[in-house]
Amino acid sequence: MPTLKDIRIRLKGIKSTQQVTKAMKMVAAAKLRRAQDRAIAARPYAGKLKEMLASLSTKVDTSLNPLLSPREEVKKVLVILVTSDRGLCGGFNTNIIKVAQKVIHEDYADLHAKGNVTMICAGTKGSDFFRKRNYSITAAYPGVFNNLDFSKAKEIAETASKMYLSGEVDRVVLVYNEFKSVLAPNLKTEQLLPIAPEQGAADSGSEYIYEPSPAAIIDVLVPKHLNTQVWRVMLESNAAEQAARMAAMDSATENAKELIRVLNISYNRARQAAITKELSEIVAGADALKQ
Repeated sequence: MPTLKDIRIRLKGIKSTQQVTKAMKMVAAAKLRRAQDRAIAARPYAGKLKEMLASLSTKVDTSLNPLLSPREEVKKVLVILVTSDRGLCGGFNTNIIKVAQKVIHEDYADLHAKGNVTMICAGTKGSDFFRKRNYSITAAYPGVFNNLDFSKAKEIAETASKMYLSGEVDRVVLVYNEFKSVLAPNLKTEQLLPIAPEQGAADSGSEYIYEPSPAAIIDVLVPKHLNTQVWRVMLESNAAEQAARMAAMDSATENAKELIRVLNISYNRARQAAITKELSEIVAGADALKQ
């Protein structure tokens, strides 16, 4: 049975941990508000670019732009995985890493067996996990979320585009956490290259007159689209990470509160038992003296 001193030491340690988790929850809540605003603000622009590409692709021969035309046979695949740089965010990283493993080992099992699946990892947790397991990693961006900047998203998109154009890969897939709500992140897998515009978007738009020409506009829009999609994904992942961390720290704080309550009960019982024992010894000693 633990002594009163042992229980006091545990209580002190748990209370200190509770203060830390409570502070981290407040910090994550403040960061979540900003990250959520940025992610939501990026969605309309990214969606409109996709809609414009869908409309334009019906008016030109997509085979003229290699980023729009799919390969006859997919022999090599690039997986862009977005995780966080830090932990203490519940199952945020574990869940998205499992999705990436499922994509590699199930969707592209034959290619992985031949060593034809490579990765770009944005975030420390993903790159550490897959590097330790000897996966092929073309590029890694640890610490990218410490100072989230559009230039990093552009660099990732350009790397993927160069690899696709040079024939190093035949398909590029994005794996990330989309921000849905504080309690429910959305694990997503999307094809980045070749660009496959949504079919419904092309039919819903109005007719436009394009200058100089649809083909010329597509050549300008495609790089912007790729940069924007990667940037949107990183913003979504950042918002989902802060939401997951806030929820995890809230849960940890409540667990610490419950543990403190249980330890206080144990402490009081142990203290009462010690007092009762001391009183019994005093009474027994007094009786002995009388005899």
